[in-house]
Amino acid sequence: MDALLEEGPIEVVVSDELKSIDDVMQKIAEHKGCGTKGGSGKASCGSGAGQGDMPAEIWEKVKNHPCYSEEAHHHYARMHVAVAPACNIQCNYCNRKYDCANESRPGVVSEKLTPEQAAKKVLAVASTIPQMTVLGIAGPGDPLANPAKTFKTFELISQAAPDIKLCLSTNGLALPEHVETIKKFNVDHVTITINMVDPEIGAQIYPWIFYNHKRIEGVEAARILSEHQLRGLEMLTERGILCKINSVMIPGINDHHLVEVNKAVKSRGAFLHNIMPLISAPEHGTVFGLTGQRGPTAQELKALQDSCEGEMNMMRHCRQCRADAVGLLGEDRSAEFTTDKIMAMEVNYDLDTRKAYQEKVETERQAKVQAKQAELESMAGEMSDIKILVAVATKGSGRINEHFGHAKEFQIYELSTAGAKFVGHRRVDLYCQGGFGDDAGLDTIIRAINDCTAVFVAKIGGCPKNDLLKAGIEPVDQYAMEFIEQSAIAYFKDYLQRVKSGEIAHVVRGDADIRQGALISA
Repeated sequence: MDALLEEGPIEVVVSDELKSIDDVMQKIAEHKGCGTKGGSGKASCGSGAGQGDMPAEIWEKVKNHPCYSEEAHHHYARMHVAVAPACNIQCNYCNRKYDCANESRPGVVSEKLTPEQAAKKVLAVASTIPQMTVLGIAGPGDPLANPAKTFKTFELISQAAPDIKLCLSTNGLALPEHVETIKKFNVDHVTITINMVDPEIGAQIYPWIFYNHKRIEGVEAARILSEHQLRGLEMLTERGILCKINSVMIPGINDHHLVEVNKAVKSRGAFLHNIMPLISAPEHGTVFGLTGQRGPTAQELKALQDSCEGEMNMMRHCRQCRADAVGLLGEDRSAEFTTDKIMAMEVNYDLDTRKAYQEKVETERQAKVQAKQAELESMAGEMSDIKILVAVATKGSGRINEHFGHAKEFQIYELSTAGAKFVGHRRVDLYCQGGFGDDAGLDTIIRAINDCTAVFVAKIGGCPKNDLLKAGIEPVDQYAMEFIEQSAIAYFKDYLQRVKSGEIAHVVRGDADIRQGALISA
């Protein structure tokens, strides 16, 4: 059997009987959404929200958490430790791989760690990367199918590095029985993967679960899984633990159904919903990959996220990290911290140095927020229904600081008179290969961002610039090293003026209502 569940004793605090359902639901209602107003961008506490948009106690939990705050992900790093190899369910989109450095997706690790090795690795990473603020356990199996290893790791880290936030990601099957233990270890961020609330749909995603010492298949397995996921979510939110819901968008199976999932998790107090695209390349060896199940296009994913945003705050900056990822979202520095290397390191965990560095990060972050606000105020009174997408090449820190040819991904922003809104990212092949441009690579980049009006870069060569212009994408390098959102708003103001003057035409293109500015004169 693929799922060999961990054996061995551990002190697990099983939940007492919950209070009356009225009390529970009142607690959930108080916590739910943190006083948000859906996806309007007003008084939101979702991933794009800022300090003034939520209660102070919630802000303290998310302000430097790169997964729970879109703004924070430009500045702060996270790491995952692979201490949980066993899993208690089988997903058709999952294939756990060990000793693998060539794939970037959940369930993949290069090394499995003991709790003691994981604790030293955390200290080594946190000492080397002082902006690393979050430690997560996300596999490569399920953390709650490996409770002894998971909670021992949390215990060691909380003792040695009390400033680091603790998180776990789970499929939710074993969640209800471990809620009190999660609370006991001060794990105040939990991600639950919920792909359905209809067991008939769930049976198409999950072949089986391992529950109560037996393997259960089909609709009954999906029903049990869904019940445990939703009950666990309610129990966590009732205790003030922030919950993010991950959902994998699988075209033709659960894509339309995820709207119902969104409503169900919002009503139970979830803080954030992250709808991710199915990864289904055949070489990954998953059931969906081998049967030809396609993943969604970027436009399909955005349309679904947009349709759910009115119901709940959406996370759009997820990178679907490996179970041993290290660094900023979108980068992986795990190769710098192999077991052999960290065991040979003399680690000096200097809390004061970490705090001082993070204070500098906060100063930079506030400067970015203020610059964005000042630029937005300069557009006050501007009236237009025009919206455009732009792509941004960045290495982090919220700045346009990446060369076009070196970009492995582009961050996508939607620009309107309301400002700059982060809506996702697009992975691409490197254009520059050994100092030369790759024409085939350029074609894939253009296809990836062909719904964008412009691409913001720190630098770009003449050949790719001309090809982008021919494709109707304006290359913009005048804002090199400047803040992304401030620059994007400034560009949009100029764009509107050019449209009004007749210098360029604003064109709506494509079945997905993709808006793109077509250059009339360059």
